[in-house]
Amino acid sequence: MTGIRSVFRVLAATAATLLAVTAAAPAAQAKPEPKAPGDFVALRTVDPTIIQEMRYPTGHDFMGVPVDGYRQSLCILTRPAAEALHRAQVRLLAQGYSLKVYDCYRPQRAVDHFVRWAKDLDDETMKSEFYPQVDKTRLFADGYIAEKSGHSRGSTVDLTLVRLPALPTRPYRAGEKLVPCYAPQAERFPDNSVDMGTGFDCFDTLSHTDDPRIQGVQRANRQFLKKTLTDAGFVNLAEEWWHYTFKPELFPATYFDFPVARRSVAGH
Repeated sequence: MTGIRSVFRVLAATAATLLAVTAAAPAAQAKPEPKAPGDFVALRTVDPTIIQEMRYPTGHDFMGVPVDGYRQSLCILTRPAAEALHRAQVRLLAQGYSLKVYDCYRPQRAVDHFVRWAKDLDDETMKSEFYPQVDKTRLFADGYIAEKSGHSRGSTVDLTLVRLPALPTRPYRAGEKLVPCYAPQAERFPDNSVDMGTGFDCFDTLSHTDDPRIQGVQRANRQFLKKTLTDAGFVNLAEEWWHYTFKPELFPATYFDFPVARRSVAGH
């Protein structure tokens, strides 16, 4: 009997050990989400007057779904870039305008999501609005999608100008009729910004800041935005009228992957 009891004790101890290991396994495997370095801030803490219409947490983007890594509708930037935007905003407010940001810091996981989508040639849900004249097989070759983005370094922002007082922009309704991003402003998806000739994220050469086909008020609006931000230390990407990077970049060679969420910059 003593031998039998000993065997039972060994088996019971073994089972208890296995249960403990199994219970601890998920906790051991779970990795805490990365957080932003202390040099990153939520833009609202530096300038709450800048309008934020963050597109990638919504379904109104070129993929038609919320983008990986965007947990909240929030603009996060390096502090020098945010402070430079504030300086530009002060000048604009005095002239009856406001900046409006569409995208700021972008986690690497979001860029990876873009790449996966671009390789899925069957998914053309939003083609009629965002890339009506571009074959999806050309998105990488033509530079519309890349495996790395300056946004992930934290000093790049996509933005536009809004004439004050700002009218609200209605929410996008999934499945609504899509209109080409280069259509006349009155026909495009409603946006309370000034007319820049195309909508944000329009995959078309008409989005090139100095495209000669863009004239009149549209060209003047692009140049007004460009001069204002250049004076504040930003450099425009020639292929996208909305894309600006503050120079010198605080992290010129680091691509971050912390999620876009308040807790990523909490306490900074």
